[in-house]
Amino acid sequence: MRRLVLLALVGLAAQLVDGSLGMGYGVTSATLLVAAGIAPAAASAAIHFSEIGTTLVSGLSHQRFGNTDWRTVGVLALPGFVGAFAGATLLVNLDADVAVPVVAVLLIALGAYVTWRFLTPRRLRFGPRPSARFLAPLGLFAGVLDALGGGGWGPVGTSSLLASGRLEPRKVVGSVDTAEFVVAVGGSLGFLVGLGTGGIHWAYVFALMAGGIVAAPIAAALVRYLPARVLGVAAGGLIVLTNLQTLADWSDASGVTEGLLASLVFTLWVLWTAWAVKLEQPADPRDPRSATPMRA
Repeated sequence: MRRLVLLALVGLAAQLVDGSLGMGYGVTSATLLVAAGIAPAAASAAIHFSEIGTTLVSGLSHQRFGNTDWRTVGVLALPGFVGAFAGATLLVNLDADVAVPVVAVLLIALGAYVTWRFLTPRRLRFGPRPSARFLAPLGLFAGVLDALGGGGWGPVGTSSLLASGRLEPRKVVGSVDTAEFVVAVGGSLGFLVGLGTGGIHWAYVFALMAGGIVAAPIAAALVRYLPARVLGVAAGGLIVLTNLQTLADWSDASGVTEGLLASLVFTLWVLWTAWAVKLEQPADPRDPRSATPMRA
């Protein structure tokens, strides 16, 4: 019972991060479940089934607060479904460790670029919406990675869309979170085919789901009112921090090394976010570098 309560709290905290920054639910939950001795395939299955409930509520909440670009959702969702189904069926019989460092390095580079883009003291401008030619392969790749690792839809989808500069951050987060409902369904069906109902820890599913459902509307409201610059820097820093941790775990770094690395990056992340907040403070209207965020 204590473990289920803990999982519900983890689901709540993970969804607060995921719903406000567009990533974190799968990575956080997968880390805890695997650390508790759950096999990677079973852990990813529990996460994807719980996400059916959390992403549904999150998507409805983002729509309520105007955070969703439905064209982006529509193009991302179907390739994401296909990718998640394929990744889930592969994971049952495949060791995905080889892909971990490559993907982590790519995401660190994307996260660093996102952070730099939103830290520069200039007026934020967002171009036309991303094309289907960009979104469809992105959805397919992110869906596969999400099922293989228990998390990856948010880090890949959010970081790529933020780096493209085609949507303001709150609409990136809202659209990625809303499309994730379809991805969660695809991954869940794949795990049903590969594992059967007996291989899924249903108590873990419902505990994670309960916490996530409570947090989803709160996170959507936070996104609606956070300035674009602060949201972008916070998301970029989280991408860098989580994937450096992934690389450290993959390389079997010592606990001291991991602790020092995490402390350094976390401190930089806090400083970057504080600088972004400062840039959003009211500026002299005569200053051409005024950083007023743009809203769609």
